[in-house]
Amino acid sequence: MTKVFRVIDTGLRGCREQMAFDQALIECHKEGKIPDTLRFLSFPPSVLVGRHQAISQELNLPACREAGVGIGRRITGGGALYLDEGQFGWELIFSKQTLGLSNLGDVARALCEACAAGLSKLGVAVKYRPRNDLEVEGRKIGGTGGFFDGDTIFYQGTVLVDMNGARMASLLNIPAAKLAKRGQTSGAQRVVTLTELFDGTPPPIKEIKEAVMEGFREGLGIDPQWGAITAAEEEMARQIYDEEIGQDEFVYSIDDPSQPSDVRSGGFTGQGGRIAAHVRLEGPLQNRIREIVVTGDFFVTPPSTILDLEAALRGVPLDDLEAEVERFFAETKVGLLTAAPADFSHAIRNAIEGAEVYETAE
Repeated sequence: MTKVFRVIDTGLRGCREQMAFDQALIECHKEGKIPDTLRFLSFPPSVLVGRHQAISQELNLPACREAGVGIGRRITGGGALYLDEGQFGWELIFSKQTLGLSNLGDVARALCEACAAGLSKLGVAVKYRPRNDLEVEGRKIGGTGGFFDGDTIFYQGTVLVDMNGARMASLLNIPAAKLAKRGQTSGAQRVVTLTELFDGTPPPIKEIKEAVMEGFREGLGIDPQWGAITAAEEEMARQIYDEEIGQDEFVYSIDDPSQPSDVRSGGFTGQGGRIAAHVRLEGPLQNRIREIVVTGDFFVTPPSTILDLEAALRGVPLDDLEAEVERFFAETKVGLLTAAPADFSHAIRNAIEGAEVYETAE
């Protein structure tokens, strides 16, 4: 039987308002106040960091403030983004039972392949690139990410209709090593837009969104039907904005943990993305973890997993690090889309040794 999804479009709103609405959708869905939903959204010029990223490491904050762009933090993992009216976002909020998808990797593949097939109806060959990108001939036209919250799945993506590549590069601290790995010298070279693909005249936004909807209809076996935004969602979004997501305390909650002189920093970049670790040691021999902060552009569900990992590693002898990380992930109900438990161990061990390691195998 075809599953009906309500479709809504919250239009152009500030980035923190849009992020608060994300959380409101999740809360309302968990409480049974809204049905499975497909949402479209747009942004004024904004920069967004992923849920686990150190904001001053990922953004050129002085340039962002001088440019007057919105600065926010997503509730999903992943890397920093520049967004403006030239792109739009899509999101699916639904129950695990709706599509019968039991892990985040299966969710990513199913939704990305469906979206890629829908966009390809416009006349461009969009492909899913594991683990969470949409690409045209190796250049990114959309990124995605999400997580589970109990029985509710939240998964989101972007579609690049147009983009000011120079502005993006000036506002984001794009890791040079990440670009060099792909033989590219600038962030703009890594992406492609529908405007470029259609020689300056992309299809109308309405047509692009309809193509995305059709991709989900055919690829997921759902029935997207336009509906209304509820008062409960708007009220919940305002409350979440006022109490958390709209506030600087949340946006800047993870900043630059490598500043104190006794902090050892390092990381590991593999096929699952970059994981950075910042570690303070204790004991006469400096052989126990006193405290640790883990950041990066990985995806993990639930988002509180990293906080729990950091807490679990306090006081752990360095000799037991790898075993403790393995034990944590084995005993915790965690969904890892991009990184493996061993990647976290590598990053933390590299931090202790003051190293930064990049995996070369593809």
